[in-house]
Amino acid sequence: MKYFLIIIFLFVGSIMVAQEDKSTKRLSDSLSRPQKPDSFKIKDKEDPLEVTIKDYKIISFARDTTYLDTTLTVQKEYKYNYLRRDDFELISFSNIGQTYNKLGADFERNDFYPHLGANAKHYNYFEIQDVDYYNVATPMTDLLFKTTLEEGQLLDAMLTFNTSPRLNFSIGYKGHRSLGKYNSDQIQSGNFETTTNYVSKNGRYTLRAHIAAQDILSQENGGLAEKELQFESGDPEFIDRRRVDVRLDDADNKILGKRYYLDHQYKLVRKRKDSSFIEKTSLSIGHVFNYETKYYQYQQATNNDYFGEAILSSINDKATLKTFYNQFSASFYNRTLGSLKASINLYNYDYFFDSVFITTSGETIQNQLAGNEIALGGDYKKQIGDFKIDGSFKYNLSGELSGSIFDANVQYDINVNNKVKFSVHSSSRMPDFNFLLYQSEYLNYNWQNTDNFEKERINSFQFILDSKALGSVSAKYTNLDNYTYFGLNPLVDIAVGLENANIKPLQNSESISYLKVKYAKEFRLGKFALNNTVMYQSVSQDEQVFNVPQLVTRNTVYFSSDVFKKAMFLQTGITFKYFTSFNMDAYNPLLGEFYVQNTEELGGFPLLDFFINARIKQTRIFLKAEHFNSSFSGYNFYAAPSYPYRDFVIRFGLVWNFFS
Repeated sequence: MKYFLIIIFLFVGSIMVAQEDKSTKRLSDSLSRPQKPDSFKIKDKEDPLEVTIKDYKIISFARDTTYLDTTLTVQKEYKYNYLRRDDFELISFSNIGQTYNKLGADFERNDFYPHLGANAKHYNYFEIQDVDYYNVATPMTDLLFKTTLEEGQLLDAMLTFNTSPRLNFSIGYKGHRSLGKYNSDQIQSGNFETTTNYVSKNGRYTLRAHIAAQDILSQENGGLAEKELQFESGDPEFIDRRRVDVRLDDADNKILGKRYYLDHQYKLVRKRKDSSFIEKTSLSIGHVFNYETKYYQYQQATNNDYFGEAILSSINDKATLKTFYNQFSASFYNRTLGSLKASINLYNYDYFFDSVFITTSGETIQNQLAGNEIALGGDYKKQIGDFKIDGSFKYNLSGELSGSIFDANVQYDINVNNKVKFSVHSSSRMPDFNFLLYQSEYLNYNWQNTDNFEKERINSFQFILDSKALGSVSAKYTNLDNYTYFGLNPLVDIAVGLENANIKPLQNSESISYLKVKYAKEFRLGKFALNNTVMYQSVSQDEQVFNVPQLVTRNTVYFSSDVFKKAMFLQTGITFKYFTSFNMDAYNPLLGEFYVQNTEELGGFPLLDFFINARIKQTRIFLKAEHFNSSFSGYNFYAAPSYPYRDFVIRFGLVWNFFS
């Protein structure tokens, strides 16, 4: 399938003219050098058509509409990575696409229900909220290519087209493979999605739907076996990372998921103001359907004492989750009163393993959690002058997993260059399924906590000021109750090196207070610019169960200019990133999760990247020397205990859009 898609994209591209990235245009983008939006004519003998880039619309899950942004800015440099989003609050493991450790956290939930788990393997997994829909004037292709480490590459290709102005389709595939520098470190993934977006001729019926099929496969080496001798010493013999000993050589884990999603609504009543197309009042009914199957699997040819005692010689652990969701809603809109929506939500889940497990002490661990949840929901939106108000809630009527979720936002547009926003979030629900029930061939990885754990409660308040003159500042205060995490078994004296044999899901009974303040501002002098992002964090807790660095900073000095008689726009500069040392979470490959450790402080090292980026017409070309200071600033750059960040590497690629 993937080769067939690539052939289609290349064929379509050969008859089209270029452009860019799905990135949304933000206020911060406008701080960089302004570039003229693209406009071009598409000639037809009967009906010549002139379109601009604003005719290629991107519609998010929240129904926010933006347009394709073809400019080259430093924000595009930050987003040109495996995730295609700014990874300021993350630090990557050595191989591309392996996983990321957190440098900051956001606890606001998009979903009302628990997830499968294996969260360290989900960074590249497209959830419902990550899928965009399109409304385009003509067929358009978005193509991203980037080199990886050793064998492999990253290719993200998407084609969107319409059969009429009211019916749009898209089809995309993101394929990735990277062998990595260390032994048993290969990563490969595939993300396929296809979407449709439809509006009837009279505007009464709207539909959007998508199908997604995704798999992420990782070889797991367990980290460095002799990190002091073979890595931190800087011994030239081990600069070739293939010579470095790792803990595992026959293990891998996998995430595989398939999803079918449909969202449609019909307007029963629709009144327009006079003879214009401005809608005055409407009454609609709607339906949302989602069916998803997903499993996480850990396989190992021969068991290893690294995870403790095992039942069988070979390991094949598999957790499966099947969910079925329906929402039925009624919506009322009035220009004076605003938009109001009421809904009933039906959720069916089935999380299971192959068989019941009986421990050596005679305890029975079930192989399934299954049930139904019923919840009421509501949404409200209204704009009053320069104020924008929106809110939503869901409240569980029946079922054990969920409790409630509430979000409210108020935004005030002071003027075109200055905005302020206040947000409130409150939610309660059970932890992810792998905290509640898990089974493994390894004896210490079997548990059932459905009667022991309480619902996690999250309350947060956020203030955002977005100003062209002053910069962007956000301050968020979060309070956590019943915070659930993976950590070392407190009932066991654990010897050094045997931590992964004693990992347990734990729940903190005390409240945790978390403050995060983030500031971003760019300063310009002629063709030179200094782009800055700084984040300060503070955590108040009785037990040290949530760890983040106190300070994270990223500073980019760069030069921008037209060259070759304005045939090319060039940006080149150096990015410096630094975070203070802290007790980084450790990684557990069997669970595909991070766990809390408080014995080893890591961080406090600089990351320096040099980049040269260019825009030729609508094509953007990227060249970067990543972590070029790795050989002379000390071999202490870890992304997690025993898992280094990557060494110096030069990578390149491009983002290219084609239009018919």
